[in-house]
Amino acid sequence: MSRQFQEASAAALRALCERRFDELDLLVIYIDGQDFGGHQVVSAVGVDTEGRKHVLGLSEGATENAVVVKGLLEDLMERGVKPGRRRLFVIDGSKALRKAIDAVYGRENPVQRCLAHKRRNVLGYLPKDMQAQVAAAMRAAWRLQPEEGMARLRKQAEWLERSHPQAAASLREGLEETFTINRLGLSPRLRRCLATTNVIESLLSGVGRRTGRVTRWRDGEMALRWAGAAALETEKRFRKIVGHRDLWMLKAALDEPECVSPAAPVILDRELVAA
Repeated sequence: MSRQFQEASAAALRALCERRFDELDLLVIYIDGQDFGGHQVVSAVGVDTEGRKHVLGLSEGATENAVVVKGLLEDLMERGVKPGRRRLFVIDGSKALRKAIDAVYGRENPVQRCLAHKRRNVLGYLPKDMQAQVAAAMRAAWRLQPEEGMARLRKQAEWLERSHPQAAASLREGLEETFTINRLGLSPRLRRCLATTNVIESLLSGVGRRTGRVTRWRDGEMALRWAGAAALETEKRFRKIVGHRDLWMLKAALDEPECVSPAAPVILDRELVAA
């Protein structure tokens, strides 16, 4: 049975990694990583113009590994996710991943840093008695127009600088890209979906449920096989993203010569970063 599953999971991974996307108009690409007993796997999920989600690919390694993430993106490009169409990338904040997007797809693609990852990163440097106050300040700033919101968070970073310099540095790092979707003039429902990596984390959660009984991961190859097979099973239950009826707004913004203009209108929503 073990040998049969090994062959079946290898076939599933091969099928996943050989998929072509030439006919899909992908507007959004989410990228995030997952741990399997110390072995890391990076996954990519794309969203097309109708709001359907597609598992695009997997790669062994972490999002902080420049070689791994660049290789994953180059593989997607070879399988039909070509440069030339502007796409919104939603990422966890990895610097290596951000550089890889520029290298493979160009600097003209807007990138949204996951607000949930950013909040956790900043709060991780703070004592518990300060976390609620700083988290509230971050949520409030992310509801504002981009320039005003960034100004508020820069002041917050100044306040943190003396007592908690690492938290201040984390807050400043990639700050402008936490406001990318604010500049696109999208509906509140769509912005909620694009503000975090929750879309791909639902895939990772499904993969985790299907691999949760494994107690010993022999190597990265095993992790990749299991992740691939579990991802395909999870994909069968995918639904369209929240706010999919408003994706025409994102497509129109991406089709503009400059799709993240600071002058783009912001539709405020108090629930945007409440999750």
